[in-house]
Amino acid sequence: MKGLSKRKYKEMNLYDLICTAQEDNYDALEELIRREQKNIYASFCYLGASKENISDLTQEALLRMSKNIKHLKNPRLFKSWLGQIVTNLFYDELRKKQRIPDSLSIDSYWLNDDDDCVLHICDNKLNPDEKTMGRELTDIIREMICKLPEHFRLVIILRELQGLSYEEIAKITQTNVGTVKSRISRARNKLQECLKPYLT
Repeated sequence: MKGLSKRKYKEMNLYDLICTAQEDNYDALEELIRREQKNIYASFCYLGASKENISDLTQEALLRMSKNIKHLKNPRLFKSWLGQIVTNLFYDELRKKQRIPDSLSIDSYWLNDDDDCVLHICDNKLNPDEKTMGRELTDIIREMICKLPEHFRLVIILRELQGLSYEEIAKITQTNVGTVKSRISRARNKLQECLKPYLT
């Protein structure tokens, strides 16, 4: 594996990449960081972390991931393990400040053209009108997620952004699977209700 080119690491599936990174392969770890950093950043944005702390929290999450990747016994549980790191860091920040997270400013976080973390609904074949509608829908979805109560917001982010299973989310949030499913369902219903005028 030592002589693999950077391109080879980019083509690796996640499981093989994690296993290679666990063997102290810096190139594999670098690729793993590259793949995960935008989702981690976006997760902190959606969770409502303080704007000035989002970059620091993202760096800390990536640092913890890098330092502890060798101790992950089952690479197939990587997403759940990383989700736990993100969640723990977010709640650590809340405990430090002993306050409810500030509401997000969509303008501040998402309308900055040079912000690498922006999650786009992308399709290069869309015409200008379709692009405008796509951007509008994306902004509405972001705004509505940010307005959800914290316990709804957390599970929907872990499910939709991090791609975790119900069981993994239940473990992270220390609730049962039924509660997780109920919260995700209610969060989705709220989002769908807000999107109705744009989908008819």
